[in-house]
Amino acid sequence: MSSPSSPTRGRPPRLDRARTVQTALDLLDRSGLDALTMRRLADAMDVQAGALYRYFATKQDLLTAMAEHMMDGVTDAAAETPGGDWSEQLATLARAMRTALLARRDGARVFAGTHATGANTLGFADTVVGVMRAAGFPDDDAARALHTMANFTVGHTLEEQAALQPGDQGTADPGLLADAVTAGTYPHLKASLPTLTGTDFTRLFEFGLDLLIEGLRARH
Repeated sequence: MSSPSSPTRGRPPRLDRARTVQTALDLLDRSGLDALTMRRLADAMDVQAGALYRYFATKQDLLTAMAEHMMDGVTDAAAETPGGDWSEQLATLARAMRTALLARRDGARVFAGTHATGANTLGFADTVVGVMRAAGFPDDDAARALHTMANFTVGHTLEEQAALQPGDQGTADPGLLADAVTAGTYPHLKASLPTLTGTDFTRLFEFGLDLLIEGLRARH
């Protein structure tokens, strides 16, 4: 006969690390990062809030685990450019990272500031540095290229999700910018207003990525 603390035979335990992370990601997609609290997560899992701290000492620990989960499979993007040069491989990896962050509501906000040391995140980082070293970049420059590419991708995606997330506080309103520019004396902004207020974030990302790669190429 099982003890009162033992799970019912044939039934999965109510709480484990993987299920907790998946439930947190589901809540994130439904309600956004601001609404994701440890209490709401505990309610969704039908446990006491204190039980979550068995696996995550703080909410930041939970966010780090969520960020690690979001990076699952991103490294596989390198296989999509077999035989490609370093610039094609780097671009493919950057695009894959952006796609992974966009796949989750507030994905870039979750990822920003975390320092995951799991196999997904470290595998991605190792692949990027390996691409740069194989191309002949010094070790220091290869590491800096990783930082620069990751920071650009996360920063761009933060702005992209903030602009496109409907109904959230802080969502960018292109109309406000257009009105302010039109009402003021900003001739250069007026000339480029369609681009400044546009929502073609893929084109904007590719422009920035191209600048980054060309800068690395010139340095190389």
